[in-house]
Amino acid sequence: MRTLTALMGLALTLAAQQPPKRQRDLLIEKELNNPPIDRYTPAIPRSYALVVGVARYQNLPESAQLSFPERDAEALYSILISPEGGNFRAENVHRLIGAKATLANVRKELEEWLPAVTKDDDRVLLYFAGHGFVHKGRAYLAPYDISPESIPTTGYPMDDLGQVFGARIKGKWKVLLADSCHSGAITPGDDAAFLNKRLLDLNKSVFSLTASRDRERSFESKEWGGGHGIFTYYVVKGLEGLADESQDGIVTADELSEYVRRNVREATGGQQNPTSDRGSFDSDMLLSYLPSGVKPGAPPPPKFGTLILEANMDGVEIFVNGKSVGVVDKGKPLRLPGLPPGVITVKGVRLGYEPDGPREEMIYPGQDSTVSVKISIPRRRPKAAVEKFDEGLEQYNKGNAEAYRKAASFFDQALAADPAYSQAALYQGRVHDALFEQEKAATYFKRAIEIDPDYLEARASYGGMLLGMGNDDEALRQFNVVTQRDKNNQLAFYLQAQAYQNKGLFHEAVESARRAIQLAPNNAEAHFVLAENLRRLKQSADSSAEYEVYLRLSDFDSKMAGKLSYYVVGNLIGFGKKKRAAQRDIWKDQRNMAYFGLCENAKNRKQYETAIGFCQRAITYDPEDAFSHYLLGLNYAYLGQQTGSLEMLAAARKSFERMLVLNPDLSEADFARKNVAAIEVALKAR
Repeated sequence: MRTLTALMGLALTLAAQQPPKRQRDLLIEKELNNPPIDRYTPAIPRSYALVVGVARYQNLPESAQLSFPERDAEALYSILISPEGGNFRAENVHRLIGAKATLANVRKELEEWLPAVTKDDDRVLLYFAGHGFVHKGRAYLAPYDISPESIPTTGYPMDDLGQVFGARIKGKWKVLLADSCHSGAITPGDDAAFLNKRLLDLNKSVFSLTASRDRERSFESKEWGGGHGIFTYYVVKGLEGLADESQDGIVTADELSEYVRRNVREATGGQQNPTSDRGSFDSDMLLSYLPSGVKPGAPPPPKFGTLILEANMDGVEIFVNGKSVGVVDKGKPLRLPGLPPGVITVKGVRLGYEPDGPREEMIYPGQDSTVSVKISIPRRRPKAAVEKFDEGLEQYNKGNAEAYRKAASFFDQALAADPAYSQAALYQGRVHDALFEQEKAATYFKRAIEIDPDYLEARASYGGMLLGMGNDDEALRQFNVVTQRDKNNQLAFYLQAQAYQNKGLFHEAVESARRAIQLAPNNAEAHFVLAENLRRLKQSADSSAEYEVYLRLSDFDSKMAGKLSYYVVGNLIGFGKKKRAAQRDIWKDQRNMAYFGLCENAKNRKQYETAIGFCQRAITYDPEDAFSHYLLGLNYAYLGQQTGSLEMLAAARKSFERMLVLNPDLSEADFARKNVAAIEVALKAR
């Protein structure tokens, strides 16, 4: 643990930060109880490491001195203690660099400290960068004070290392990394069979990765990151995430071994071949955890819903998306399970009466949706108008631009045959809205409402389009009419909540969202809107609970998420335009924002480690989200101040720098730059 005497400027800067007035405002609130738990972090065992690096030797001639082992050791140390890397606690990683790496100190750390502190469930790593020598058939690591005239007494025997590391040092995962001229002799090879049994305790999992075969050289060069051993350069890059071939955020022993071996061989033209023992270690051994590098898997298949249809009289034929699904009698509902989530059209028909519908209904994943069909008005529309409307509806249900154009022609003909055909006007509005012709759409929505002022579905559709265009005031007027006249219209309450949120009326938004959830508990997006507004009201615990519900309910195919509503698409994630939503994966966008909200809530309760996990999770769904990188940086910085950890500040700097690359023009950019500068000062002062 280090004191942060150089961080007063950073502390003052953090304290002075004001929340920006935008979609992703970073609010401040007092600490609350019951923090949300990040369930996505893998179990990382308690970890210890010894890092040794020697470049300039006390007793070797100038021709035998090395250039980069000490830089190698520092680079390896940095990635080991990084929260985006090895995740070792800094106090559990001991360094012997340069003149500190004497034989006595190496023996003390290896033979006293590590055996005393390690336990059976720990992860233990040993790294050595420097010279290795072979003398009369025995291999030795070269400490700082090795003498070429007395290698057996001044070097550290590699077979002793195998015995100590394999038997005396405890741990379920043991990692041995060596970058020396003859490091290959650590692992059993053709000329090192005598080490085969002494290196490995077969009851443990030991992963040994060494720079070269037993009779090869290990190369170093300025070309590798400004100066590194080629082996260590690729070890560090692998642990930074480049070895994570599965993109699950975890670098395993197998992944690191394959990555290092492949790249070192290619870089040296086959002159240097890293070796690893493949007989005993756990191939899934976790060497590095990079939460922000996780690539979300494909969303699970959609959770199908059920449509329950009931009618007010016998003999009502039901059409769903233009196709007959059966006849319903009064008191005998028709149940249709296995429907994918999304919007459907429902129409009830009985000979001699005006049809009920078509109207659009929502199927939610895993939920029963009951639709009541009411037939009561004797037929009055001209047959020609009804026929053209039905043809238009058939095209509309196909859901593509060409079909929409054909549908528009049929709806026009229906309106020509019956100018008071409010349903034709409504669907003509929906067609033009789907084609992004909002001015034409507005004309037809208004026409439908003028024909029938009580046509609540037309008002809800019109309001949804207005919401997508950013006309929140007029959208609210339409939703208010619907919710006042129909207290059970959950979709109108949900859209009303979004409109209130856009206007900054967070209390009203919460009330509408709660009503929508009361009517349709499985409406995931309503839980999301509720969570967002509770966060803005600084009710972090309740907000986090709603984000968790949203994440659970929305765990279905992203393509289905894009079809949840013909007029809600694009508004679900708070960005307005449907066109934007069509260009991106709504499912990932929303999950990114949900984890962002969880991160912000945890930060406000000063639960920075939990917040970091959530921010990292947000970034997996949108790696180019500057806001998430910025908030991640804030949490690392706060945690660094709280714990006195310079390593957390280094991670904060990395996140702030990434945010600046992604969007240097945000209002928060100046604050990020000030933090980067303050952190640089602190790190140089250590």
